[in-house]
Amino acid sequence: MNALVLLIVSAAIIVAGYIFYGGWLAKQWGIDPKRPTPAHECEDGVDYVPAPPYVVLGHHFSSIAGAGPINGPIQAAVFGWVPVTLWVLIGGIFFGAMHDFGSLFASIRHKGQTLAAVVEENIDGTAKKLFCVFAYLTLLLVVAAFASIVANTFATGLPNATPATNLANMRTAMISVLFIGVAIVWGIATRGRTIPAAANIACAIAVILVIIAVGYTFPLISLDYTTWMLILGVYILVASVAPVWILLQPRDYLSSYMLYGMIILAVIGIVGASVTGFATDLQIPAFTGFFASNAAVDANGAAIVDEAGKTVINKAAQGGWLFPALFVAIACGAISGFHSLVASGTTSKQIDNERQAQPIAYGGMLIECLLAIISLCAVGFVWAKYQSGGYASPTAVFADGLSQMLACIPGLENTQGLAYALLILAVSAFCLTSLDTATRLARYMFQELWIPVGKTADDVTGVAKTMTNPYVATIITVVIGIVLGMTGYTVIWPLFGAANQLLAVLALLAVCAWLGNAGKNNKMFYVPMVFMLAVTLTSLAMTAQAKVAAIAAGTTVFASVLQLVLAVILFILAIVLAVKGAKVIFGHRAPESPVAE
Repeated sequence: MNALVLLIVSAAIIVAGYIFYGGWLAKQWGIDPKRPTPAHECEDGVDYVPAPPYVVLGHHFSSIAGAGPINGPIQAAVFGWVPVTLWVLIGGIFFGAMHDFGSLFASIRHKGQTLAAVVEENIDGTAKKLFCVFAYLTLLLVVAAFASIVANTFATGLPNATPATNLANMRTAMISVLFIGVAIVWGIATRGRTIPAAANIACAIAVILVIIAVGYTFPLISLDYTTWMLILGVYILVASVAPVWILLQPRDYLSSYMLYGMIILAVIGIVGASVTGFATDLQIPAFTGFFASNAAVDANGAAIVDEAGKTVINKAAQGGWLFPALFVAIACGAISGFHSLVASGTTSKQIDNERQAQPIAYGGMLIECLLAIISLCAVGFVWAKYQSGGYASPTAVFADGLSQMLACIPGLENTQGLAYALLILAVSAFCLTSLDTATRLARYMFQELWIPVGKTADDVTGVAKTMTNPYVATIITVVIGIVLGMTGYTVIWPLFGAANQLLAVLALLAVCAWLGNAGKNNKMFYVPMVFMLAVTLTSLAMTAQAKVAAIAAGTTVFASVLQLVLAVILFILAIVLAVKGAKVIFGHRAPESPVAE
């Protein structure tokens, strides 16, 4: 595999997809630049706050990315670079970007409400309740996992920690804390002021460079994992109820330049390593077969065993049958249900003009596709170490592969350590932005759950009134998420991939139903809906089968029983909602209330 050729061809296809297919979707759906957006119609200074498109893109891209477009392609690389590339490009352009664009547009046309409201109006109230419960539980898992991931990149004294890793974590923590403080100052300083875009962007980049330099040089914060989890709990509690202009918008906006910088740094590394001849013939196979094992192997393909005679597991890989494992593992690199919650939960409340929906949602997803291709180049560069199980996580593969590529460039031979640290920092920034956004989204879903069909938050009384209070909803969400993150989220984490893709199916169903009810072309949703439903159901069925076998064998009984029960529940939920959605989409039932257009 030639890394530079792969990158250039993929980038060209991505750009073409944005221009032609993205532009066609905008015309089919009737994007109207003259129509007021919810950010203006419902402006409240808290959640509904219009912002410049580059600010909203910064928030949206920072929130949807997480570690998904990095981890997924690296985990799926065991199947070879061809299937990963094909799914990232085909899935990203025709599935994921359309899914994100449609979710954002549907929310904009429903006054910035979440997809739960779209489901209620276009399918029925029962479907809305099921969607809220499912989305809320999924978001709780995101909060728990991302809080744990961030705490692990901040904490010192972790198991197997070394002075070097402790120092790296202290630097990451210091820079991240500085980011939060500066974001608040930035939000207050720029509130209500019209600043030329060029000046705004230049100042943002300058601030980021200063923050990184100060945090890297003066790593003054050294705290353990538990302390960081508690601090993160307080942070997301405040961040998810604070007005978006004071923290969420400016922090994500500033962070986005770090993420763009990471992509630029990665591209420089790929180009440099290719020009110098180190990345022109990467040893990653084109295709390894329809079944791949995550067992570590040597250069000859023989399994590697440890001193006890046990097979070494490649912790950075995801084994299984290509269908459905490839499509579940790559997730954010091609399509992710979490994106629909971000698009309809926060982004739709900030977008200034409908014409910005395509570049922000469709374009934001395609940037993730490019990042996924970059991740594939990274794992290809360190393929021998990767397949032998030499990495503890996909993030380590990403940072090591790209930092080694940069070190191939004449004059940058001694920058590998710094580049590695900066890449890890950028991944941590991805996770932190996704964390506070997920908490706000979970709060929205929890509130929606207590609002009866056809009512608003102002209409409810009693217990429902208490539960729809944003502070109560946030406290409950944060406490559950942090406790789960500190105790046992890993028990049910293996189901997250299928749950996330099921969420994508539900989003596709909701948007497709709305477009059909509104008299707009929705046929482009048919294939993605059916395919992703097949992926989800197959994955859940295979999980259930594996857990039954594990229970019969008497291994990890509690975890297996819990995962089996949840897999069955998700399977049934998928069938119920698919049937309900199909009845609406194919004309067997009309919506009970007027449809937003």
